Amino acid sequence: MNFLNYRLIIFSIVTIFGLLFSIPSFFQEIEGKKITLGLDLQGGIYMLLGVETEKAVETKIKSIAGAVRYYADQNDILIEDLTINPNDLSFIVLDEAEVKNIDSMLATIQGLEIVKKDALEYKISLTPLEKDITKDLAVTQAVETIRNRLDQFGLAEPSVTRQGTTDIVVELAGIKTIAEEQRARELIAKPANLELMAVDEKLADQANIMSEEDAKSTGHTLLQDAKDPNVKYIVHQIPILTGAEVADARVAFDSQGGSPIINFTLSAFGGKVFGDFTAKNIGTRLAVVLDGKVFSAPVIRERIGGGSGQISGGFTVEEAGSVAIALRSGALPAPVIVLEKRSVGPSLGADSIQASLLALLFGFGLVICFMVVYYGISGVIASLAVVSNIFIIIAVMSAFGATLTLPGMAGLVLTVGIAVDSNIIILERVRELLRDGHGVRKALAEGYGKAMRAILDSNVTQVLACTILYAYGTGAIKGFAITLSIGILASMITAILGTYGIYLASLSKIEKSKRYGLWFGLGGQK
Repeated sequence: MNFLNYRLIIFSIVTIFGLLFSIPSFFQEIEGKKITLGLDLQGGIYMLLGVETEKAVETKIKSIAGAVRYYADQNDILIEDLTINPNDLSFIVLDEAEVKNIDSMLATIQGLEIVKKDALEYKISLTPLEKDITKDLAVTQAVETIRNRLDQFGLAEPSVTRQGTTDIVVELAGIKTIAEEQRARELIAKPANLELMAVDEKLADQANIMSEEDAKSTGHTLLQDAKDPNVKYIVHQIPILTGAEVADARVAFDSQGGSPIINFTLSAFGGKVFGDFTAKNIGTRLAVVLDGKVFSAPVIRERIGGGSGQISGGFTVEEAGSVAIALRSGALPAPVIVLEKRSVGPSLGADSIQASLLALLFGFGLVICFMVVYYGISGVIASLAVVSNIFIIIAVMSAFGATLTLPGMAGLVLTVGIAVDSNIIILERVRELLRDGHGVRKALAEGYGKAMRAILDSNVTQVLACTILYAYGTGAIKGFAITLSIGILASMITAILGTYGIYLASLSKIEKSKRYGLWFGLGGQK
């Protein structure tokens, strides 16, 4: 009955779990969940991206222009010459009685300043502080957008971090082919700027003879057809809706030709704006524009409710999938350019893995030798707990598909020391009690009880430190924090439950032998 105790049972279960679920990671040819190796271990690509933050200011100016026009349409306020410039917008209110309403509406927009107001003519810009905030937010949003895109692309834990004021560092592990690299680069840098824009039917005949400068001078934009560059459209400069109002986007197939298309769904507000616009513009065309090219320009036959639309343009399945991912994760607030790209070869990973394994094995071997020489059979039990601890860490990381980086392997090596440290604290307490003349049973009970507080305090403190490292650290630091946290929690099971369970199972044998020096390394001490 003494042999079977709940501590030993729990220790046996978690050890078997660790052994079974870590095997696929040690032997890659075996099927099962495995640890994903980071960029520094398996190779991949490193990219330094630059965000053109000035474009973010232009985009915000354009969105403000859209809000002004929508407000004017909804309240039957007549405005004209609504023109967008890189740093400001201008328009004229035709009815002096509506100036007060326009002023009230503009006052609700944060960070806006009226550069010039001459009678009914307005010239509006952002304050210098708002421009700085917009630029900073553009980089932050770009980081999140790129990370979301790569997550949906299927890459395991891509590292996307901000560097300086305008740059972003992207590390993609496991990119092995040129095709994978090209698709990842396109997905990262793709603006995915969806706009629904009204075609000016009055100027449609002049599309092929009008220059971009001529179109801009009249408050319009000249755009090319995505399929045929010779086909051009003159659209109103301010879009009806942008990709910011896209709630979802999915790949589908055309019922007639079977070619890939993209169905998108708008938000509640976007659906309302879309419905109102189509109701008032029956008989005109609405251009579906993606990244500055017109993919389709259907004629509005009736009010379109439900807030949904379609993009078709001769996509391949892969292209349609990439565009859908980009639309779902959101358009980039500003264009992103690749400043630097370099491939990281797997040879670096092989060297790093070999060096880390040697460090782990060499360090673990020295620890085992010390524990066995100094603590006797208890040292063997402690070493067994450490081995179990390593298997548990590998198994947990494999089960969750975690990424192991070089700092993570350093955390694994450090975990060996932490696990042994807990055993040493316990064994020293037990040895003290045995030297004071207490029986083995009481020495074990009080030794584990007294050591528990110190071990808990130490481990809880370290887990909190790891939590802070994970919350505020970069990709490599996160890997170190995760590995160390799992190791600390696993050591609580192996050092406190596991070893105590083994001692309880062997208690009768220890008491009969009376060879405490053999079991606990007491030597000739009294």
